[in-house]
Amino acid sequence: MKNSIKIITLLALSIMMAIPVVSQAADKKANNEVVMKMGGKVHLFHSSNVAAQKEIAINEVLQVYRKIDKNRQEKEVGAVKVLSFIGEHYFEAQIIKGEIKVGDIAKKGDASLLVQPAK
Repeated sequence: MKNSIKIITLLALSIMMAIPVVSQAADKKANNEVVMKMGGKVHLFHSSNVAAQKEIAINEVLQVYRKIDKNRQEKEVGAVKVLSFIGEHYFEAQIIKGEIKVGDIAKKGDASLLVQPAK
């Protein structure tokens, strides 16, 4: 009986000591997300297919979406204005509406472009 009480007590103490470590790790992950605001520049990655290059023009405004849950539902979070082409795989754009995170998707028609921070 005394051994089971000691084991239960030790187990309860170890769980209470582990809880702060887990919550600190979650806070760290949330702080590492890069949030880009209006006026900031971003790069839009595309797979270099010709359709994306022909479909998207300079000074065009694209809506930006974020996947919000496990069901892959999308929520509109902002808009970007395409400023220029950068090499084969990137467009440079400026945020004109909303707060955009790395990994959001800018869309026009069938073309989807991955938002990344400007370097």
